[in-house]
Amino acid sequence: MIKLKTGASIDAMQEAGQVVARALAAVQKAADVGVSLLELDEVAHDVLRAAGASSPFLGYRPSFAPTPFPAVICASVNDVIVHGIPDGYRLRDGDLLSVDFGARLGGWVGDSAISLTVGTARASDVRLIETAERALAAGIGAALVGNRVGDISHAVGTVCRAAGYGIPDGLTGHGVGRQMHEEPSVPNEGQPGRGPLLRHGMVIAIEPMLVAGGTDGFRDDPDGWTLRTNDGSRAAHTEHTVAITNAGPRVLTARREHTTAGQGQVRADRP
Repeated sequence: MIKLKTGASIDAMQEAGQVVARALAAVQKAADVGVSLLELDEVAHDVLRAAGASSPFLGYRPSFAPTPFPAVICASVNDVIVHGIPDGYRLRDGDLLSVDFGARLGGWVGDSAISLTVGTARASDVRLIETAERALAAGIGAALVGNRVGDISHAVGTVCRAAGYGIPDGLTGHGVGRQMHEEPSVPNEGQPGRGPLLRHGMVIAIEPMLVAGGTDGFRDDPDGWTLRTNDGSRAAHTEHTVAITNAGPRVLTARREHTTAGQGQVRADRP
């Protein structure tokens, strides 16, 4: 069942969303060559503590997971699409890093994700991330009262496919509220005019996931969480929590956009 939120509830969700935005900004600033994924997790954890917020990720265990998730961020490097578990891996020059993060404050959840490059970026990674951001913006632009979920899905998918990228099968956005995952599901590809009607008070996470190699399949790591591209190509993931309102879409996790860490130099790809 889709749960509609009041104006006061949406305001409270924006407070949670701004904790998320601050944490992602802090992680992005810290993400440099030689920094470990566990160190980035601690950076995000520090933001939660300072805000008096908790993590909807830490200890989360959906039906597919063999163990509870052990961190407050998902840190997905290079060919990892989503759900990467932070560990001792130290970022290398040219890595592509996607970070997914959520915060619970006052009983409400905010959820967002960014992709960025570390050190000297590959031109192909910059294009991939920029396309993910354009797909997200297109999805938000379609998040209008009277439209349907399929209009968001179609907007996202059109941008991704036009650029030649794959869209992982079955990995979708979702409703957000008291819980991190609520109805409805928000696919990253679909037919316009289909799916649940968008109504004032709905809050959803729109989250494009793109695969550079153009394939839609993926594989699971033995940890039961990490999802990788089938062909070893790189992936990008970006996400915002968005309220559907009569005044238009309201981004509750709005942040200052960046796509590079470190020096932000870009090199041409090797042939």
